[in-house]
Amino acid sequence: MQKVAIMADSNCGIFPEEGKKLGVSIIPMPVIIEGITYYEGVDITIEEFYRKQAEGVEITSSLPSPGIVMDMWDELLKEHEEVVYIPMTSGLSSSCANAKMLAQDYEGRVHVVDNHRISVTQAQSVFDALEMAEKGMSGAEICEMLEKEALDASIYIAVDTLEYLKKGGRVTAAGATIGTVLNIKPVLTIQGEKLDAFAKVRGMKSAFKTMCKALKKDIDGRFHELHEKGELYLGIANTYMEPETLEMWKKELEKTFPGEKIMHYPLTLSIGCHIGPGGLGIGCVRKGEVL
Repeated sequence: MQKVAIMADSNCGIFPEEGKKLGVSIIPMPVIIEGITYYEGVDITIEEFYRKQAEGVEITSSLPSPGIVMDMWDELLKEHEEVVYIPMTSGLSSSCANAKMLAQDYEGRVHVVDNHRISVTQAQSVFDALEMAEKGMSGAEICEMLEKEALDASIYIAVDTLEYLKKGGRVTAAGATIGTVLNIKPVLTIQGEKLDAFAKVRGMKSAFKTMCKALKKDIDGRFHELHEKGELYLGIANTYMEPETLEMWKKELEKTFPGEKIMHYPLTLSIGCHIGPGGLGIGCVRKGEVL
């Protein structure tokens, strides 16, 4: 049994069952639907979530309760000396800050990583942490390395429908109506912290081209050295869409970036609450350095 246990939330795209196979403990993120709390990958499927969303019921994202987080830490510390917990970026949620406060009661045995990542980039942090733990690195060393490399990642997300950005107040009702008529697809970006507007284009094909162009610029620019050394992975992620559509986008990404290692994980329901179905994300992330 290794000394350090690795734990994350399901915003990384890894659900609890898969986490067990990988050797990582996953906190399922809650969503509140008509006042009832459901846990991602546990008691609600992706299909059920988007069906309810399409029906127009009230849905909000939420945070894991302190009790659930601490119960998992307590269980892991029965068999491990330390826990490294990798929650979603502090720029999009207070989950990380809350966990850091809770960890103060654990006398240095729980390390909360402010990793500034989500989805496929957060998943890569999980894999890096697992590898570092297997190599015998301490919780503090793993935490330090993940935070040091946290910003070596880039994400772009194309939104297929303006309906849920309107509900969240990011787009006005008039703007959503006009945008829908004109087939406007916003492209958003996450560069370490918040979800920011990047571009507005007409149609998902144009949105995909815009994202690929931006990603290529990142790879050829600030990530050039990492890419040359083979230390940069590409990723694709999505909210609910037909399998054939997802497969088409995967093939397009492979054609645009031939020979690259590309991983896929779903965009979490926490993001789905805000952008709805049909969302498509692409990005790149550094494969962590293991001492």
